[in-house]
Amino acid sequence: MELTVCIFAWNEVETTATVVREIADAVRRLSVPFELVLIDDGSTDGTSEAFDRLAEEIAEARVIHHGKNEGLGPVYRTGFEAARGRYLTFFPADGQFPATIIEDFFPRMELLDLCLGYLPGRTDAVGRTLSGIERVLYRVMLGRLPRFQGIFMIRTTVLRAIPLESRGRGWAIVMELLLRASRRRYRIESFPTSYRPRTAGHSKVNNWKSIQANLRQLLALRRLVPRSG
Repeated sequence: MELTVCIFAWNEVETTATVVREIADAVRRLSVPFELVLIDDGSTDGTSEAFDRLAEEIAEARVIHHGKNEGLGPVYRTGFEAARGRYLTFFPADGQFPATIIEDFFPRMELLDLCLGYLPGRTDAVGRTLSGIERVLYRVMLGRLPRFQGIFMIRTTVLRAIPLESRGRGWAIVMELLLRASRRRYRIESFPTSYRPRTAGHSKVNNWKSIQANLRQLLALRRLVPRSG
């Protein structure tokens, strides 16, 4: 199997079906064997049932349910463990990242180990400010990092070769993966991606509570991965 796309959601029932179908269509255009892993992070609004219906509709899809809301860290761990494809990527079910990113990243992976997206012209002031604060803190505490915001695609052989120790609800496990891959000098490049306004619901990560949780994990991550200049 060439590609695993993990689509994750916590209470995103308004957009879940549209996003999953959009991603399935985009991956089919690549004409490669693929799977969709639908990760329900303890939803209570009907998202869980929507994922189950989509798995019946789409032959390449399967669902993994978390019994309770566990946060981004466990979502990524679930996807890392479940992936069967040669390459792996993750998409939130909120619809803000277009599925065409997959069609852009997949051909690049022939020459890369890790393809990173970033947002070149983010317009939402709160999200831009909070993500900017996080980037500065990561740079100060952990050293130089490749540019990254949102979507990545990785070779699963690289993923299996890198032990990951981070725990907790936030982004730390992804940042640890990026740090360790960078230190090992895997082939990593960053590319601009597009970003769409939400059509329903509200952000689960662009808030001060999320920033505080990530800061706690950042302190733990600094002990796990030595700082680089």
